[in-house]
Amino acid sequence: MNTQRGFTLIELMIVIAIVGILTSIALPLYLDYVRRTKNSECLNIAAAAKLSVAETAQDRGSLALVSATNTGYVGTATEYCAPVQIASGGIITAQTTTGSGSVTFTLRPTSNQGRLQWNCSIPAGTSLVLVPAECRP
Repeated sequence: MNTQRGFTLIELMIVIAIVGILTSIALPLYLDYVRRTKNSECLNIAAAAKLSVAETAQDRGSLALVSATNTGYVGTATEYCAPVQIASGGIITAQTTTGSGSVTFTLRPTSNQGRLQWNCSIPAGTSLVLVPAECRP
């Protein structure tokens, strides 16, 4: 009696086709995830600037009195993020440096009963695939 062992050529080709299809779907999603993760580094770095703005607004008594010079914050560039900037009124700008997937985040503070709330915005036309969830409209 002849017993068959192993897989037939057709079975192996079907498995290879299934792996190829799954890879063609998963790889672009993974690459988007990697770019989004790199872009989220800027929001993490901006957290220090947010703290500086909050302390200065509390000390001065108003967001209108917050400027880049009186916060004492000095932004430094990283591999994926340009130096974070603070403008008058405590508006924070963080720009990623990830090439074609770069995004500019604008964080605007508003004072509400003694506490700050932050509104994150991105330029119109920015691909939402590249934007971390906390900054999506």
